[in-house]
Amino acid sequence: MYKFTANLVKLILKLSGSKARVYDAHNLPKDGGFIIACTHTGYVDILNLGVAVMPREIHFMAKKQLFDIKGLGWLINHLNAFPVDRDNPGPSVIKIPSQLLKEGKIVGIFPSGTRNSEGTDLKQGAITIAQLSKTQIVPAAYVGARNAGDVFKRGKGYLIYGEPFYVTGKGKEGREEFTHHLEQELIALTEELNKRIAADKK
Repeated sequence: MYKFTANLVKLILKLSGSKARVYDAHNLPKDGGFIIACTHTGYVDILNLGVAVMPREIHFMAKKQLFDIKGLGWLINHLNAFPVDRDNPGPSVIKIPSQLLKEGKIVGIFPSGTRNSEGTDLKQGAITIAQLSKTQIVPAAYVGARNAGDVFKRGKGYLIYGEPFYVTGKGKEGREEFTHHLEQELIALTEELNKRIAADKK
């Protein structure tokens, strides 16, 4: 079902002109499990990220409330999303993605691009999962179409991947160090992406 849904989404995005232009795809590991931590501005970035790595599949971490939204809940369920209760996180927050990574699958996490408390928690969550599972994180940034309105207006999308890294720090101090590193990577990637978009438009 994932491939059918992803191909349908890919066709819609392509026909609307909103399929993301991808930069530095060579930074994606060719095989094995890894985490993609991408900036998040709407739900079109989820769709573009999902189709950009095809034929591989991404298992997205998503807040459980999204599964209750008619239409969207159905879509993300068929795009391999798994629910997380951010208000009352339990062992599944670590257990589910760790198992997926162990099976050689890709886990997608969307930490907020801003420095709010939720964004910091999500970044640290991504780092904790990477630390415990000993898998790579690929930072990524998205700029462009955010929602259905943008897609219908033929809003373009752009996606860039940073260099993958392992969380080599130990314990709490290691998590804090690499959470800061991830924050800086996402900021730098967004700046770099905006520069490339501006250069392409000249």
